[in-house]
Amino acid sequence: MSLYGMQKFLFALNREPEVQRRYREDREPLLAGYDLDDEERAAIRDGDIGKLYVLGCNGQLLMHFAPLLGMPWAEYIAAMREGVEKYGPVRAGIYAMTTRGDEKVAGV
Repeated sequence: MSLYGMQKFLFALNREPEVQRRYREDREPLLAGYDLDDEERAAIRDGDIGKLYVLGCNGQLLMHFAPLLGMPWAEYIAAMREGVEKYGPVRAGIYAMTTRGDEKVAGV
């Protein structure tokens, strides 16, 4: 997994109009320029906010990606919750799910 590569891409996408244009027009060549595995590339290509969240992407980056996808705020929040239900606990990053005894704890 290349959490850094996903977040680097989202950072550029959120701030650079040229990256946004390329994302809209022809995603595959754009994504090929980033260190992403197949699962990460598919989640970004498909705009799967829930999967990106579970893979460890920072919510600040995702909350700017969502409007680029035409996703309203409430739908964005729901997508993250649904991602955890569908794909399991957050795997990496600052939102990673850890356990302490019988209790699940978000973050590290």
